[in-house]
Amino acid sequence: MIAYLDGKLAYKDPSYVIIDVGGVGYQVKISLQTYAALHNTGERCKLHTLLIIREDAHTLFGFHDAEEKVLFEDLTSVSGIGPSIALVMLSSLSSAEIKQALVTEDVKTIQSIKGIGLKTAQRAIIELKDKLKKDNLASGVTPSSFTPANAVLRNESLAALVMLGIPRAAAEKSIDAILKREGNDISVEQLIKLALR
Repeated sequence: MIAYLDGKLAYKDPSYVIIDVGGVGYQVKISLQTYAALHNTGERCKLHTLLIIREDAHTLFGFHDAEEKVLFEDLTSVSGIGPSIALVMLSSLSSAEIKQALVTEDVKTIQSIKGIGLKTAQRAIIELKDKLKKDNLASGVTPSSFTPANAVLRNESLAALVMLGIPRAAAEKSIDAILKREGNDISVEQLIKLALR
């Protein structure tokens, strides 16, 4: 396993780069996110890498940061999303946008990516939504950084209603209906009062 490459950027293309490490040139497939983050050819660079071995090819994929690499691995774990489609996803949207779309179950955004159909978008959301939420909490990132503006309001109200003995599913349904009707210009107190009616 090649965890990373640290060397001179010998060639740079939007779809791949060649990195010279001690006189050996490694061809590495990249996303547009990584392409944009790389400096000019001839300069030193470091890419986190993932080697994928198939019957017909050994392909090295490179990422400017470890977060993008982890997201790539998550995406390729979904049935129907191979390495090429995952690179297209990372080239079409930023890592944060992909995570937000998955966590908030935004099927339209995921489906808007070339090569992703409705079933694949739904499968990606089902398989990755909870994992991404857990990862965000474990890394100290609040879920609100990947969810809509009303997420904090929703979460606080939901916690209060559950503590008051309202079943979670009923509370979620009620809160979502109120937020859809009232918008984000409502206080936690008002939201709880309306949900209790």
